[in-house]
Amino acid sequence: MVAVMTCFHSSLHHWAYGASPLALGFALIVAAPVEPPCDADNGGLVVPEGFCATLVASNLGPVRQLAVGPNGDVYAALSGKPGDGTGGVLAFRDRNGDGKPDERATFGPGGGNDVEVHNGYVYFALNDRILRYRLSSGKLEPDGKEEVLVAGLPGEGSHKAKSLAFGSGDTMYVAIGSATNSCQETDRVPASPGKDPCKELERHAGIWQFSASRPEQRFPDGRRVATGLRNAMAVTTDPGTGALYAGIHGRDQLSDNWGFADEVNANNPGEELVRIVPGDDYGWPYCYYSNQYKKKVLAPEYGGDGQKVGRCASAKAPLLSFPGHWGPMALAFYTGDAFGPKFRGGLFVAFRGSWNRAPLPQEGYRVSFVPFVNGRPAGAYSTFATDKAGPTSLRATGVAVAPDGSLYISADQNGKIWKVTRAR
Repeated sequence: MVAVMTCFHSSLHHWAYGASPLALGFALIVAAPVEPPCDADNGGLVVPEGFCATLVASNLGPVRQLAVGPNGDVYAALSGKPGDGTGGVLAFRDRNGDGKPDERATFGPGGGNDVEVHNGYVYFALNDRILRYRLSSGKLEPDGKEEVLVAGLPGEGSHKAKSLAFGSGDTMYVAIGSATNSCQETDRVPASPGKDPCKELERHAGIWQFSASRPEQRFPDGRRVATGLRNAMAVTTDPGTGALYAGIHGRDQLSDNWGFADEVNANNPGEELVRIVPGDDYGWPYCYYSNQYKKKVLAPEYGGDGQKVGRCASAKAPLLSFPGHWGPMALAFYTGDAFGPKFRGGLFVAFRGSWNRAPLPQEGYRVSFVPFVNGRPAGAYSTFATDKAGPTSLRATGVAVAPDGSLYISADQNGKIWKVTRAR
């Protein structure tokens, strides 16, 4: 803040002894705080009018999900292999408020997908275990020793990455993806029937609940909260209500394995946004959500033809369905005021895109915004961020809201983190 005064020396003398500037007949002009400028090119992002972006860091390697601490420190999970310099947790601190990190630290082993800050700890989700580190006052890097919260998480097959969310009390949710595409007798082979029952559901394709504070838990100590979620990579809780939400990656290869038309394959199944209630069953592998018919339908591995419902009548429907194969990676409810009332309470979704829309053009590759009212989507979702380099360039993997109301975005194949703010 800068004060600009026009006065005589004698007037300053009287002010020094208690007389107000206005009483002495001169003006005290106070300039408003100046926000740091965003990058001239918004760091390569395309954002809505009235917003701008700063490239926080680049050349990071496979940066996945993000978290922001109460003091504004940013934590990012890296999915690289142990020992190759591309794994662990990256931590950033901006000391002077210019949007660029002045301090950086790395800790933890390689191979992680998600990082969360909760009750004074940094939690780190690896493929086979959940770790935590106690944060120390004033320090960027944790001071405390590494604790193993949960070990022995299922890691066989596909979809090994784990994601975290925290509920009320001592509740920690862990999303565990399926080991296969659709629980076939031979995975991803044309016309191979589905296993019935699908024993894979006992250890995969669901969300499990663990203690957020008890070290040395094992997978059997967890309680399955919901099932039938092929790969709920994106999970979060609503800060206001504690309700649990998930974005699900739908199954692949309706065309390659079952002869569906390319257009049907590209847009189905829908990428589901769901609110999780204990005991929910979303139907995988027996069912998927059809964007074509706006309902859960029977999978071809179990006798479906793309329209038949059958046993899927009891599978829980999503709150919202996105186009097929967009690849939702992370969710963040907007709790700030800086973006204006339109965004308050809404949900940001990071999409990484996929490969299974071919031969049609690939889609996704963006950050979208979903308005929310009373715990449900309220109106159409919109695109919030893409990459200037092209429609498939932004491989968004993380979104996190900072205490100042800004939004951080990460992208793994881009190796970058951005900060989005309101333009001044």
